[in-house]
Amino acid sequence: MRRKFKRPLGQKRYKKMFVVASEGAKTEPQYFKMLNTVSSVVHLKCLKNKHNSSPEGVLRLMKGHIKSEGLKNTDEAWLVIDRDSWTEQQINQLYSWSLQEANYNLALSNPKFEYWLLLHFENGSRVSSMNCSERLKKYLPDYNKDIQENKIKSKIPQAIERAKEKDSPECQDWPRRIGTTVYRLVEKLYADRVS
Repeated sequence: MRRKFKRPLGQKRYKKMFVVASEGAKTEPQYFKMLNTVSSVVHLKCLKNKHNSSPEGVLRLMKGHIKSEGLKNTDEAWLVIDRDSWTEQQINQLYSWSLQEANYNLALSNPKFEYWLLLHFENGSRVSSMNCSERLKKYLPDYNKDIQENKIKSKIPQAIERAKEKDSPECQDWPRRIGTTVYRLVEKLYADRVS
């Protein structure tokens, strides 16, 4: 009896892909790439935004990626931005985009991404835009937009819990007071790594 020969069809595609477009060209991509190592089930692709740090630039980056690469129904697209000094109209443009498809999402940190990092170490009470980075340096003395994986990765579950506590009742669009919805993306990455 003759055996059938099966030719390999190439690399096996991940079960789910998360595409993240962020304002930051350094901290956010480093953070999410760190999470990319937790599982082979999830594939995380960070789109770097080097030249246009604005909500419109992040959205343009994501739209360009989706147009050229496509997005499966099981995949998720995430825009990750800071509140900074952006207008509500600018942020609402991204939020409106996130409502267009079930797998489009927006994660915002108010005042900035460093607030999400700070929640890995403390509850983030009485934080302002001015003191957020300084408080983070208490825990990461050498912090200069570089992620220190050995000090952060093990604290991700605590950060998720602290962010959830701050986001109660859960905001439907984006946090207007001090808070972050980045935990929603990170929580999904952790949930999908074991499914």
